[in-house]
Amino acid sequence: MGLFDKLKAGLTKTRDSLTKNLDNLVFGKRILDQALFDELEELMISADMGPQFTYDLIDDVKQRVKRKELQDASQIKKVLQQRMMAILHLMEKPLMIPQNQPFVIMAIGVNGSGKTTTIGKLANLLHNDGHEVLLVAADTFRAAAIEQLEVWGTRVNAPVIKQKMNADPAAVVFDAVARIKAGFQGVVIVDTAGRLHTRTNLMEELKKVKRVISKELPGAPHEILLVLDATTGQNAVIQAKMFKEDIGVTGIVLTKLDGTSKGGVVVRIAGELGLPVRFIGVGEGLDDLRVFDSRDFTAALLD
Repeated sequence: MGLFDKLKAGLTKTRDSLTKNLDNLVFGKRILDQALFDELEELMISADMGPQFTYDLIDDVKQRVKRKELQDASQIKKVLQQRMMAILHLMEKPLMIPQNQPFVIMAIGVNGSGKTTTIGKLANLLHNDGHEVLLVAADTFRAAAIEQLEVWGTRVNAPVIKQKMNADPAAVVFDAVARIKAGFQGVVIVDTAGRLHTRTNLMEELKKVKRVISKELPGAPHEILLVLDATTGQNAVIQAKMFKEDIGVTGIVLTKLDGTSKGGVVVRIAGELGLPVRFIGVGEGLDDLRVFDSRDFTAALLD
C-alpha cells in the first residue's frame, strides 16, 4: 500500500462521516436554499471543523450563489476543498532539523494523547533521516512512562536518559544537556508529564524543564511539540489553547486520526490557533507517523 493509500485508509472514519454525508446532502441537484445551508452547518460542526470555519464556508457559498458562480449543490464540495486547503497550506511547515548539531525537542501533552508512542515513532523517522537520537525520560511520575520510553529506545536504537521514579524532571533534563555539552550532535527528545487534573503544578513543572534547557543551552528547546489526540475533537482544541498560552507551542502532532470521525479538527486547530501541524498519526505501525501534507490530507478526506 502506497503512502497516500495508507493515509486515505487512516482517514476512513472521518471521510465516511464527512464526505458520504456531504455527497448525500448535495445529491440530485438540490436547490441551494436555507434548508441546505442549515444541514451543511450541522454536518461541518459534527465533523469538528469548528464554528468559525463553518460560518466562513457557508458565507462563501452564499456569496458565490449570489454571484451566480455556483449553479448546483454538488459544487459545494469544491468550495470546501479550496477553503480547507487555504487554511491547512499555511500550517504546513515541516520541522527542519539540521544535521550534526544538537537539536532539542520538548514533547508535551496530556496523558493518553499518545505522547510517548509518538516520540518513539518520531525517533524512528529521524533515525531513518540519518540523525542520531537521544530520548529523555522526564515524565518521572509514572513508572510506566519510563519503561515505555525504554522499550521504544530499544526498538529504534536510541539511548534513553532516565533517573528513578519521582526524581525531579529538571534533574533528568540537566543530565541530557550535559550529554550535549560533552559533544552529542544529534536530536534530543524530552518526554514530559501530562497530568492535567493538577494543571497549575503541571504547567509550573513544564516551565521549569523549559527554563533548565534554555539556561544550559541558549536557543533550546528548538521545538516544543504538542501531541494531541484527534479522537477528543473539540477537547484537543481546548488543550492546544491552554498549552500554547502557558508554555508556548511551536508545532503540533495530531495522533489517532485513524480512530476518529473527527479528523476535521485539524482544520480547526490550524485555523483557530495558527500553529503548524508538523506530523499526523494515522495508525499503529512504526511508520504511521508522517509529515503533514495539506494537499494529500485534503485529497484523502474529500476525493
